[in-house]
Amino acid sequence: MLTGITLEKLTVSFGNTRVLHGIDLTIAPGETVGLVGESGSGKSVTWLAALGLLPSKAKVTGRVLVDGRNLLDMSDSALAGIRGRRIAMIFQDPASALNPMLTIKRQIGEALALHRGVSGAAIKAEAKRLLDLVGIPDAERRLNAYPHEFSGGQNQRVMIAMALAGKPDLLVADEPTTALDVTIQAQILDLLALTQRETGMALVLISHDLGVVSQICDRVAVMYAGRIVEEASVNDLFDQPAHPYSRGLIGSLPVIDGPRQRLAAIGGTVPDAKRLPAGCSFAPRCSLAEAKCHEQIPPLAGIGHDHNVACLVNTAQLPGKVRHSLPSEHRVDA
Repeated sequence: MLTGITLEKLTVSFGNTRVLHGIDLTIAPGETVGLVGESGSGKSVTWLAALGLLPSKAKVTGRVLVDGRNLLDMSDSALAGIRGRRIAMIFQDPASALNPMLTIKRQIGEALALHRGVSGAAIKAEAKRLLDLVGIPDAERRLNAYPHEFSGGQNQRVMIAMALAGKPDLLVADEPTTALDVTIQAQILDLLALTQRETGMALVLISHDLGVVSQICDRVAVMYAGRIVEEASVNDLFDQPAHPYSRGLIGSLPVIDGPRQRLAAIGGTVPDAKRLPAGCSFAPRCSLAEAKCHEQIPPLAGIGHDHNVACLVNTAQLPGKVRHSLPSEHRVDA
């Protein structure tokens, strides 16, 4: 069983452009951690870098520690024993991640053979069990089907089955509910929560959907322009967000009950990594920014129990609770 995974000062550069600026993050066994932020914040790049899945032109520095070993120092053959077996990842677009020329049985079977040494008739039996586990109807017959014969939600389930084939200690789910209707989203989230309860694996959920994160995560890290700007328990983040960016994200969620209100919006966009502003990258979009915010890069520092924020503004001056669309009583236990 994985004792945990720790990212230390993880940076990524493409040529002279740095896109990730020293990520520090620890995932405990059995924990569910959400990684949120707008597109371009560096969420997916963080884990692609950690698992050695970026193209060779990417320069990755720092440490990714698994059982005391640094994944960034491993050979490709040694890393292959970690990917899929200890840490698995499901990708945002299952249709492009699955091979359209191979049957589902063949693709799940490859994972079973590689990571668990399963062979012969046992492959079919275990592949069927995995499809049953993820809720694919008539699993035995559909083992011989191809990806185009499945719906988007079913292909996502197949991807989860392939990821679970290696019995990983940590599953990284990159936008697992994107482009799915709300009913299928709920089913996929319930499936991930059930799998965690049955296997004890840890889960990293990469998402821009704060509603999804509020349902299943224990802890949340908010990313902006290649940095973590806030990290807290899910209850602390939704009840008392400290970073203006976090508050803007949560304030943009619709209210389920009560009178209709105009949604708050964060002006501007995530800056281009090639042209980051001086100081805090969020300062040009922040209504609370002071002169120092345009000059200094704020460090990630503790403001309470397991609550860290990277902001130079005195958080005590921020108003109280921020409304959000999914109160704690609506959360699903993961």
